[in-house]
Amino acid sequence: MAAYIEAMNATDTTPSPFASLTLRQISAMTEDEARAVIEQMVWPNGPVCPHCESEHTGVIKANPEKRVRAGLHQCKHKGCRKQFTVTVGTIMEKSKIPLKTWLMAVQIMCASKKGVSALQLHRMLGFGSYETAWFMGHRIRHAMANGGLGAKFTGTVEADETYVGGKPRYKGESKTGRGTNKIPVAGLVERGGEVRAKVVANVTGATLKGFIRENVMPTAVLMTDENTSYRGIDKTHPFHETVTHSKGEYVRKGDKNVHSNTIESFWSLVKRSIMGAWHHVSPEHLNRYLGERAFTWNTRKLTDGERVEDFFARVTGARLTYLQGV
Repeated sequence: MAAYIEAMNATDTTPSPFASLTLRQISAMTEDEARAVIEQMVWPNGPVCPHCESEHTGVIKANPEKRVRAGLHQCKHKGCRKQFTVTVGTIMEKSKIPLKTWLMAVQIMCASKKGVSALQLHRMLGFGSYETAWFMGHRIRHAMANGGLGAKFTGTVEADETYVGGKPRYKGESKTGRGTNKIPVAGLVERGGEVRAKVVANVTGATLKGFIRENVMPTAVLMTDENTSYRGIDKTHPFHETVTHSKGEYVRKGDKNVHSNTIESFWSLVKRSIMGAWHHVSPEHLNRYLGERAFTWNTRKLTDGERVEDFFARVTGARLTYLQGV
C-alpha cells in the first residue's frame, strides 16, 4: 500500500494513479492512507481552503494531547486563518463514518452499473443502521449530479420521455403511460456523448420542447419519435427527424441513421436498476437516482478507479444535510 501512495504522489499522473483503484486495495488501507487518497482526488493541485478558496494553506501536525486530529489544515490567508479538513464543504462534512468507509462506499456505487441498494451497503459495510446507509447513498448520488448541466448539445441528439414507478389509476387497468400516476421523466442523449434526464411536471409540448431548447443547440440534429408533443420543435430546431413507432419503424437507415434507440437503452438501464436494486423510488428522490444512472453512463469509458476520481472532483460544494435528504 505504501508503494501505491508513493505512486499517487508522483508528479507524472498519466495514466491516472487511480485508474486501477479497487475495493481490495481500499480495504487494505489505513485511515491515514484513505485520507491521503481522498485529499489527492479532491485537491489534485494541493489543499484549497473551503472558506475563502485560498491555496495558501498549511498542515497542523496531529497531536492527541492537544486534541489536534489528523488531516487538519489551516488557511494562511490574512483575512481567513480558519482551520479545515478535506471533508469541510463536501458531502462528508460532519460525518462520523470513517473516510476509509466513505471511499469503499463510493467505489461500490461507482462500480455498480445497475445500482446498489441501501440495504446492500448496510450489509457490506457493516453500518449500525439502515438509515445510515440510506442517507450515505443519497449524499453520494447528490455529488454524482453536482457540476451543472454544462454546454448545450451540438451533435446528433435523441429526445424521449418515459414513465417511472406508480400504478394504473384504476383497478384492473394495465395502462403504462399517460393517464396513470406514474412519474414522467424527460431525457436527452448526444450520440457518443452524455445523457441528461430529469423529472418533469408533465409531457406536454411546452414542457418537452422547453427541455430541448434549454439543452440542445438549434444547429444540432434532433431525433424523436412521433409523439405529438414534439410537433413545432422544427421552428427552433430545423434539423428534426422523426421515427414512427406506431407503424413499426424503429430505425431509418441512411446518412443520419434516424432512431431513438440510444435514449431508450438508457431508460432500460434506469428501470433495471429500479427493479433489480432499488425496488422502490419515491417521486421526491427520483432525480437523484436519475443523476446516479446518468453519472455512470457519462463515465462509461472510464475505469472504476477513474470514475471514483471523477466523483471526488464533484464533492466540494455538494453538502447535503439530513433534512434535505429526507
